Amino acid sequence: MPILNVKISQPASDRLTHDVSEILLELTTRILRKKRELTSIAIDYVPPEHWVVGGRTLAAQGKNSFYFDIKVVDGTNTKDEKAQYIAEAFAAFGKLLGSLHEESYIYVHDVRAEAYGFGGLTQEYRYIKGKT
Repeated sequence: MPILNVKISQPASDRLTHDVSEILLELTTRILRKKRELTSIAIDYVPPEHWVVGGRTLAAQGKNSFYFDIKVVDGTNTKDEKAQYIAEAFAAFGKLLGSLHEESYIYVHDVRAEAYGFGGLTQEYRYIKGKT
């Protein structure tokens, strides 16, 4: 917990997968205080000629882009933490990918603890179990 779904406008590579996952693990652990060992990341690579912004492909614009969403339990992070996370993630991807299109997105989903979980158990159950 949490899960991150990432799309990057680059060809797939082991090196980029490693770099992206390390950036996201570091930011998610440091800023959002999530456990590294419970953080899952799925990365999809989209060719720049198949990613369209404003009616033109990224390839035609000479730009790169990314999108990722992360699901966290509602109430576990402040607005300031989420704003810092989004700002630092955007900057890190800019350094990694170069020529970053401004229309690159990060979405932090606040989900209800009783509607979210892993290993067959909700986060609400884990919270209550941890109190006993």
